[in-house]
Amino acid sequence: MSDLLETIEDGVATLTLNRPDRLNAFSPESLGGLREAFTRLGNDSSVGAIVLTGAGRAFCAGGDIKTMGKRAEQTYEQRLEGLRAMHQLPALMRMVPKVIIAMINGPATGAGLGLAMSCDLRMAARSARLGTAFLGMGFSGDFGGSWLMTRLVGTAKARELYFLGELIGAEEAERIGLVSRAVDDAMLASETFALARRIADGPRVALGYMKRNLHAAETEPFGPVLEMEAVHQARTGQTEDHKEAVRAFIEKRKPAFEGR
Repeated sequence: MSDLLETIEDGVATLTLNRPDRLNAFSPESLGGLREAFTRLGNDSSVGAIVLTGAGRAFCAGGDIKTMGKRAEQTYEQRLEGLRAMHQLPALMRMVPKVIIAMINGPATGAGLGLAMSCDLRMAARSARLGTAFLGMGFSGDFGGSWLMTRLVGTAKARELYFLGELIGAEEAERIGLVSRAVDDAMLASETFALARRIADGPRVALGYMKRNLHAAETEPFGPVLEMEAVHQARTGQTEDHKEAVRAFIEKRKPAFEGR
C-alpha cells in the first residue's frame, strides 16, 4: 500500500501520510510523494485548499528512528545532501499557491512538527501532543523548525521548546500560537473540512496572492512588501471573482466565487 494517500472532494484535496505502524514517520516514498502532490495540486484549478493529515493515531513522528542506524554508514557529505533534498519540501509548501491545512490527529514530533508548521493553518485534536523531539536524539533540528517555530511562538518560547524537548498538549499549543485551533477529537475532521471548504469556496486567485504577501512579510522589509501588495492588489482587482464580489455587494447577496 502507498505511503501517501490522496483524495479530492468539493474542491478540497486531502493528503494522508500512510505509515500508521511507524506513526507516519517519513519514508523516501512519502517525502517524494508529498513533493509531487503539492507541486501538482498547486497548479490544479479544481483544488481550492489542501488538508494534510496522518493515518491511524499519529500525525507524523518525523524521521524514522529504525532507519537512523544506517545513516552511520553515510559520509558527512552524503548526509548533508540528503537533508538538503528533504528540505525542498517545507520550502515548496510555502510557495504552493493554495492554503494548506494540517489536521493534527495525534503526535506531531521532530520533523513531523516541522511539517505541520510548514502548513498555513493547523487544526489539532485535543488529545494530540506536539514536541521538537530533537534533544532526546542528540540532534540540533531540521526541516526549518527553528525558523518556523520562532515566527509562530516567539524567540523565548521557541528556545524553551527546543532546549527542554518537552511535549505539549493541543490546548497549550493553541494558547501560544503553535496551532490555530484545538478541537475535540470527535470533531476534528468535520471542523477541519468545514474550514477547508470555506477556504476552497473563496476567491482562489486572491488567496494565492494573499499567501505570498504574508510569507514575504516574514522576511522582507516594509518597502518591498508594500510594492508586492500593490502588484498583487492590481492583479486580483482584474479577476472575475473581484467583479462578482462587487456585484454581490451591490445586490446585497453572498458572492459566488469561481476561482478566476
